[in-house]
Amino acid sequence: MTRKLFGTDGVRGLANKFPMTPEIAMKVGMAAGRIFTRGEHRHRVVIGKDTRLSGYMIESALVAGFTSVGMDVFQFGPLPTPAVAMLTRSLRADLGVMISASHNAFHDNGIKLFGPDGEKLSDAREQEIEALMSNGMEEGLAAASGIGRAKRIDDSQARYIEFAKRTFPRNHRLDGLRIVLDCANGAAYKVAPAALWELGADVVTLGVEPNGTNINLDCGSTAPEAMQRKVREVRADFGIALDGDADRVVMADEQGRIIDGDQILALIARSWAKNGLLKGGGVVGTVMSNAGLDRYLGTLGLKLARASVGDRYVIEEMKRGGFNVGGEQSGHIVLSDFATTGDGLIAALQVLAVLAMEDTRASEAAHLYEPLPQVLENVRFKKGMPLEDARVKQCIADGNARLNGTGRVLVRKSGTEPVIRVMAEGDDEKLVRQVVRDIAQTIEEVAA
Repeated sequence: MTRKLFGTDGVRGLANKFPMTPEIAMKVGMAAGRIFTRGEHRHRVVIGKDTRLSGYMIESALVAGFTSVGMDVFQFGPLPTPAVAMLTRSLRADLGVMISASHNAFHDNGIKLFGPDGEKLSDAREQEIEALMSNGMEEGLAAASGIGRAKRIDDSQARYIEFAKRTFPRNHRLDGLRIVLDCANGAAYKVAPAALWELGADVVTLGVEPNGTNINLDCGSTAPEAMQRKVREVRADFGIALDGDADRVVMADEQGRIIDGDQILALIARSWAKNGLLKGGGVVGTVMSNAGLDRYLGTLGLKLARASVGDRYVIEEMKRGGFNVGGEQSGHIVLSDFATTGDGLIAALQVLAVLAMEDTRASEAAHLYEPLPQVLENVRFKKGMPLEDARVKQCIADGNARLNGTGRVLVRKSGTEPVIRVMAEGDDEKLVRQVVRDIAQTIEEVAA
């Protein structure tokens, strides 16, 4: 069965348009609730969300779906995706749900599902949910006396703050550090500033005034320029920019220079390997990870295993190879010693821990290699599949030939939006840019 609703990160789309309608959300709750109802105990599902206006609508529909099949619902309100994953396990829930479209603009929304182990559902599980949704739902409804209850959980934020703080070395503090923190007007706007402040930092906040429509708007990890400017303006020691649901992070050193996911992986890999904490003999990246990271890890005797784009695929590769560090260039950093999914706050705390233990500045510790010139261009399309066109295939082959072993071309469809991502990297930046432009132009012509 081909999946129609679930992409690489749950169900996602324009709010109030298929598939992000109240009807679909309710059916997701009904189907997932039936599949994860096991045994005779009272079954429970936990639900968190970010700050999008449509979150109220989607949440109410999910609650109706879950309670209709006999599940009790614990509602957290605004909370990061990794906090929902953690609390799914902590509260012994049968299922966890995060309502978010991550780094997308406010008009999009999404539904991410976690199993009782706090891990995102497999493709097979998501197919099972879709199949049940399309085969009629009425026979699974609970009797009137078995309908689930819903209630708010008031201490969910405090639980996550304490959990995050415990990942920081006990014998170190952030006293004396000025940190600029951009929460993207999203899910971490309360918990992230509180955690850093309680660890001793002087926190300068941005993006902590959500209004339902300003999530990720000119702020956060996809628009870190405001964070970079503020770092320089207030002479901060460090900058952190989270995305809307706080499962990804981009950082900046005291000069305002960006520290992306690849550099974060390099820093943590070097430190953990030196201290005997790194497992698997390296780290897991993705097909988008810069070749400079690969070369740098090689100088340390470490390897870079590449997975498909999406933190769920990074996690799968981590399990296969016995790795405990993985992530994406975009800032999804998975540290399996602490969390079951990407966690922007915990990743930032681990970088800050390295700086504290080595008593060094970010500019000295976080730029460990020179990235190869890498160019990415996104091409939107409305219908069809341009990558199947013979002209596009030939243009991609020509691009690889022109790089002649000094780089590579990667062209893929986004799993979360109707976009073709064209990426190339290599030693010759001018040639790389021309290769990307030629491929993107060909796709534009085919998709017109």
